[in-house]
Amino acid sequence: MNGAVSLLRTLAANGVTTCFMNPGTSEMHFVAALDDVPEVRGVLCLFEGVASGAADGYARIAGSPAATLFHLGPGLGNAFANLHNARRAHVPVLNIVGDHATYHARYDAPLQSDIAALASALGGWYRRTARADDVAGDAADAIAASLGPPGIVATLALPADASWSPTTSEAPAARATPRVRARVADEAIAAVADALRTRRGALLLGGPAVRRRGLRAAARVEAATGCRVLHETFPPVLDRGPGLLAPERLNYLGELAVAQLEGVEVLVLVGAASPVSFFAYPNLPSRLVPEGCEVVTLADLSVDVPDALEGLAEALGAPEGAGTPQPQSVRVARPTGPLTAASFCAAVGALLPEGCVVVDESNTSGVGLAAATEHAPAHEWLTLTGGAIGYGLPAAVGASIAANGRRVLCLESDGSMNYTPQALWTMAREGLDVTVVCCSNDSYAILNFELARVGASASGERARAMLDLTGPTLDLARVAEGYGVPAATATSADELVVELEKSLATAGPTFINARLTRG
Repeated sequence: MNGAVSLLRTLAANGVTTCFMNPGTSEMHFVAALDDVPEVRGVLCLFEGVASGAADGYARIAGSPAATLFHLGPGLGNAFANLHNARRAHVPVLNIVGDHATYHARYDAPLQSDIAALASALGGWYRRTARADDVAGDAADAIAASLGPPGIVATLALPADASWSPTTSEAPAARATPRVRARVADEAIAAVADALRTRRGALLLGGPAVRRRGLRAAARVEAATGCRVLHETFPPVLDRGPGLLAPERLNYLGELAVAQLEGVEVLVLVGAASPVSFFAYPNLPSRLVPEGCEVVTLADLSVDVPDALEGLAEALGAPEGAGTPQPQSVRVARPTGPLTAASFCAAVGALLPEGCVVVDESNTSGVGLAAATEHAPAHEWLTLTGGAIGYGLPAAVGASIAANGRRVLCLESDGSMNYTPQALWTMAREGLDVTVVCCSNDSYAILNFELARVGASASGERARAMLDLTGPTLDLARVAEGYGVPAATATSADELVVELEKSLATAGPTFINARLTRG
């Protein structure tokens, strides 16, 4: 047994059974070992940013890490943007980065780089294994570290000679020993309960607090105190559907978020950070909490967040089921007429199937999605936690593999999609049940909007050209077909409804280019 087989056996023994990869020369023994350890599924991605985004999407749905396999420092660098999103989602990801053989590193070969420096920028865990005999234990430590709590990005550098060298024994795979989430002290819960009884309060939910268990407990707290309940702007996974509390979404625009929180005297953070503006704007605040509002943390992501919410409901005397909304069965109507951002949202709301996983990177076109899907059947909603675009298609790959046959609906925009279109090839190769709807308006629409907000002016032709996606116009349906995904183009709301309904009923991936009416 060599180090690579030892590594794969350790992954399998700890439930890490999927590896999204883009390998190179240093990783060939890992690739060869896939036939020795069939419990681990290798998923080939054409770009490292697809592999990292897929690992993020997988972890959000599975609740456990996938592995990635990258080729030296440049491979890790290519993966960085979507690893940033995973870091902000606080989900577990295990990077395996192939490295030069230990004795070769001193020669400064062309691909030699500082892998440790790249990994450290992710704020997670890093180790460079030294010998084949160390690989299993180091991998188990990396898995445990990735699980947290909270989940983090763990990176294990694997020198080629540690991979190909034989181990000195046929020892069993190493077992990870993750930490247990602590409980919030009763005294801390009682203090928050007192604050909500006596002052105008609001809960700001994030992480596990916006999953089903947390939402049920938050509904009890709302019923007992009359407090407002909001959720962070971009949660990793939001459970939605009949009988679940639907918190207000904290507004993306800072000035609107400030207005949203006006009058709140105590803001209770539950798995969420104190809110700040996404960017700095002239004459607008960075901190979004109103003056005079006290910010109190009930539970951060290192503790058992749903348990803390349930403890708060108990301290307030709120019975089980209190505040649970009655299921609604009224859907939005199927739209007809021109294909606009509003009719795109209505089509999704009218057709969204039960149990669907929605990966949302629709950006400006999707502003109305929350309202349009409010009464849709139960579903899970994934968002762009770190703001690094190009996450949607890769996350849909990983979410689909983790979702055990449930349909994934990926809502994209033309600018963002073109960061990682290679994910379409992996969808086709793996036969994933992913429906992609890409809103095409031939523009970086969000930047046209932000231009005025930051006080800049782009009246000149050269400046406007930097925000425009015409000349030539992108033919996204042909791009998808080139990657092996059946595609259609919709130019009206009626056509989008037909194509979306057909795709949702058809196995395998489909791409729909939704050409929005401009102006």
